[in-house]
Amino acid sequence: MPFSFKKLAIPDVLLIEPKIFPDDRGVFAELYKYPDFLHGGIIKHIVQINYSKSEKNVLRGLHYQKNPMAQGKIMRVLSGEIFDVAVDIRQGSPSYRKWVGETLSSENMKMLYIPEGFAHGFCVLSENAEITYQCTNTYSPEHERGIFWNDPDLAIPWPLKNPILSRKDALFPLLKNTDNNFVYGD
Repeated sequence: MPFSFKKLAIPDVLLIEPKIFPDDRGVFAELYKYPDFLHGGIIKHIVQINYSKSEKNVLRGLHYQKNPMAQGKIMRVLSGEIFDVAVDIRQGSPSYRKWVGETLSSENMKMLYIPEGFAHGFCVLSENAEITYQCTNTYSPEHERGIFWNDPDLAIPWPLKNPILSRKDALFPLLKNTDNNFVYGD
């Protein structure tokens, strides 16, 4: 199989490493193959692919979409490096309010699968970064929600002190005050 799927401290979040085939021309790697991802535990189909480009110290997140438009995401960096975070917001989950973070880069080619029921955010560590998000549901502005990036109850040790935020991200509430309809086991 050209992928390895590693369960992280929150087992529903997966670190995906493609098998890289280098030769004198460069490298080749498969980035997505539904049967392999299904075997690795990702059962949802990809229905939308997003792209973003951000400068150093930009922090995007923590974002999620409420049910019935919840999204799972496979994050991949095309150029640059990011610190990528997934926060479990499923009420009743043994890992509720816990988070996992990974450094993803164009160099290491690792991907992070963030399932439905998790808030997601990342900050840019390199001069800029280009990212793709492969999503399991379409974007729905009326279901879009977020959590304040520096929520003290989450205590995420972001590798930057004064991030560049969008106006919307800067105004997100703390997790305890969010509009969140995720329940563990549903």
